Amino acid sequence: MRQHLTTFILICLNTTLLAQLNPASITIARDEWGVPHIFAPTDAEVAYGFAWATAEDDFETLQKQVLPVKGLMGQVYGKEGARLDVAVHLLDARTIVEERYEQDLSPDFRKVLEAYAAGVNAYASAHPKEVLHRKLFPVTGPDIIQSYVLGMALMSGVGRELGNILGGKYKPEPQERGSNAFAIAPAKTADGKTYLVNNSHQPLEGLNSWYEAHLCSEEGWNTLGGTFPGGVTIFLGTNPNLAWAHTLNYPDFADVYALEMHPSEKELYRFDGKWEPLHPYPTKARVKILGFLPLGVKQQFYKSKYGVTFKTPNGYFALRFPANHDIRAAEQWYRMNKATNLKEFQEALRLQGITCTNIVYADKEGHIFYISNGLFPKRNPQYDWQGLLPGDTSATLWTDDYYPLDSLPQVLDPVSGYVYNCNHTPFLSSGKADNPDPGFVPGSMGFQGMDGLTNRGVRLGHLLEQSGQLSYEDLKRIKYDQAYHEPMRSAPKLEAIFHLEPEKYPELAESIRLLRDWDRIADKDSEAASIMLLAFYHLQSILENPGSFKSGDELDEAKLVAAIAHAQNHLQKHFGSAKVPLGSLQRHTRGGVDLPYGGGPDVLAAVRSRPFRDGRLRAYTGDSYIQLVRFSADGPEIESVNAYGASAKPGSPHYTSQMELFVNQQLKPMTLDKEQVLKNAVRLYSPQ
Repeated sequence: MRQHLTTFILICLNTTLLAQLNPASITIARDEWGVPHIFAPTDAEVAYGFAWATAEDDFETLQKQVLPVKGLMGQVYGKEGARLDVAVHLLDARTIVEERYEQDLSPDFRKVLEAYAAGVNAYASAHPKEVLHRKLFPVTGPDIIQSYVLGMALMSGVGRELGNILGGKYKPEPQERGSNAFAIAPAKTADGKTYLVNNSHQPLEGLNSWYEAHLCSEEGWNTLGGTFPGGVTIFLGTNPNLAWAHTLNYPDFADVYALEMHPSEKELYRFDGKWEPLHPYPTKARVKILGFLPLGVKQQFYKSKYGVTFKTPNGYFALRFPANHDIRAAEQWYRMNKATNLKEFQEALRLQGITCTNIVYADKEGHIFYISNGLFPKRNPQYDWQGLLPGDTSATLWTDDYYPLDSLPQVLDPVSGYVYNCNHTPFLSSGKADNPDPGFVPGSMGFQGMDGLTNRGVRLGHLLEQSGQLSYEDLKRIKYDQAYHEPMRSAPKLEAIFHLEPEKYPELAESIRLLRDWDRIADKDSEAASIMLLAFYHLQSILENPGSFKSGDELDEAKLVAAIAHAQNHLQKHFGSAKVPLGSLQRHTRGGVDLPYGGGPDVLAAVRSRPFRDGRLRAYTGDSYIQLVRFSADGPEIESVNAYGASAKPGSPHYTSQMELFVNQQLKPMTLDKEQVLKNAVRLYSPQ
């Protein structure tokens, strides 16, 4: 009853808000690339226009962000979709949002949220044939915040921990998701400007793919950058005064507990010497079968003092994580969007609503800044928080008492003149004399040590350290670098593949020589890169532990040889030769456009690809939205590119319009100047 009453009140509030908004005062300006620039008097009206423009370009993905919140993902997308429905239930996102929406979010930001929801609802009403499920609308501000809670939890690795519990694994494994970001101070640039490279690696389409937009109000909001469809603000980008980038980080964001159950009484667990009851927390996901028929699937979960609890063949386990203890991520991004200097930006960070991710920052005053951000509870140092924890004591039950921002690894204005991160350890984020000291960071946070390296991190650190003053062209050259560092410090067990003896394996001699002689640059003309890429993907498919590339005995010479044989056979079967340029094997394709594409996993110009047609591979994640910014005292000069284009709709001219720029390592100029945008706009209009 409470839920229905809350929904009714919010619908009434949305109706009232819509009456206060004036869609005619909102201008959507589409530039030559189809990118939307939203202009309006108020932030709320900008949000309304932003929702409308996003829906025009990718309404399906926008709806996917909210479907799990309503428990409808399984009804639209079947079993895979139902996983997200269940995840929202396990996060208990609805409860925390209902409890904290009015209390934790400021009135001005709630107006922005509810205006965005109103814009989505207006588009759905005007385009009913595009609606994925009739029960999805109306969308409310709290619905959007629930989707953020889900997003922050997944970014924090909660989905991985759920999989480990249900799969009987409790030892953390290395992660492979990535992004690059680096900032260069004026003292290290040839033109005396501050540089920022914003180079996130995300899926190229669908959920968590990048959407570019420019949001500009008369209330101080003027930000250009990337967001996910359904995001209320820009997630990473630039405003007239500063710019920031994100990369994922991998400290300890979630804790798994083993419960001691009563030997004879059901669903009782020991806690501080007493037997406590587990509280049933069932879920019923509705899954579409046969393409249309919804089927209800019940699953039994529990709640303990630690949080959501699971019964498995190996016992009962509980999961606890900060990502569902806070709902302010969206508001923090809003404050970051509107910050005008370093002090205001850091004040936005002190909200600590964004519970994970590295942040790299640069501004027009010449400041550069890096922080490995996160929300970390003050855990009892007597326990190993990276392992399986005892679930029978309040000593392991942390509370909402978190370390302040100043406790996290960070670097401000280093002498070296640069900061960077490529998902590697935060203790290698600048010059040797400027790196954060691990000794000042609580061990319970679980940050990666010096074993937490990536090829990208090693390579970028080397290039920045070896460079003198950097020109803008130098910056681009580094950003688009396609080399594997020699030796492969990030994957030492894989290094042996370059040192095999061709005489020992005569049937593979040609391929082995290609790898031995390779300059380790994965450009589209490289034949050795094709062998290496196919061998790498084969090894990933057969190794149980991804960490075998770093250590362990699982990756032996026999497996390396088998991987080369697999690669050679694949190329001979589909191309008639083992000597095939990478660009012939790996393609960037969409909507009839099919282009050769260089790069590979864990090079700076990163790409991952998977089987496509005729033995070729299609890029699906890696370099996606790229933004480069140069700051002088007068403000930013901006260039950007997205993987495909501004629209995810096949009928749009901007479904593929940036693909050639993208594969050719070219960028398009962008601007925050309203007058210039309006002067050069291809189309000007208002939402309904």
